[in-house]
Amino acid sequence: MFWFNEDLQRLENEIAILKNNPKLIFYGSSTFTLWTELTTVFNDYSPINLGFGGSTLASCTWFFNRVFANIKKPEAIIIYAGENDLGEGRHPEEVILFVENILAKIRNKYGNIPCTIISIKPSFNRWHLSGSIQFTNNNIQKLTTKDPNFHFIDIYDLMLDKEGNPNPDYYIEDGLHLSAAGYQLWTEVLKNHPEIFPQKKHQKI
Repeated sequence: MFWFNEDLQRLENEIAILKNNPKLIFYGSSTFTLWTELTTVFNDYSPINLGFGGSTLASCTWFFNRVFANIKKPEAIIIYAGENDLGEGRHPEEVILFVENILAKIRNKYGNIPCTIISIKPSFNRWHLSGSIQFTNNNIQKLTTKDPNFHFIDIYDLMLDKEGNPNPDYYIEDGLHLSAAGYQLWTEVLKNHPEIFPQKKHQKI
C-alpha cells in the first residue's frame, strides 16, 4: 500500500499544524477528499477532512493508527469507504470484516464515541456491483444495531432516479464521483442526522 504514502504524508502534515483538536473527523476515500467545502459546511463542529484518494476500507483500517496517532479524542467520526474494495474485487464479507476491524480500533483508542458510517453509494461506474453494494450496506447496517454509538446513514436510495438508476444530477462526468448537487444532498442528509453531532442531539440543523 505504498502508493498511499504521499496522501498519508499530506494528512500528517495537516494534523501537525492544527491549532485545536478536531471535534468531528471525516475519514475515508476520495468522496471525502474531493469534498472541498466539507470543512466549511461543518465549520461549527471543528472538523477535519482525513480522506485520501483511492482508499479502501482495508487501507483505512491498515493506516488508522498512523493517521490518528496525534489526534486526541474527538467527539465523533464519520466514515465513507468500501466501494473501492468491491471495485478491486473484494467480497462483501471482507468489507464487513474491515468495518468491524476499524470500529474496534476506534473503540480501543477513543472509547465509545459516536461513529457513523455512510452507506456505499450507487454509481454508473460501478452499477454492475449494485447487488454486492446493497448486500454490503444491509450487513453493515445490521452491525450498527450491535453498538448504540455506531450509526448508519443510508444514502443509496436517495441517489437513485425514478427508474431506480443512479441519478445523473448527483455525479460528475466520470460516473463515480459526486457533483455539487450530490454533495448538497449529502450535506442535507448528514446535517439532519443528529447522532453525528452529540452536542446538538435534540436540534434539527
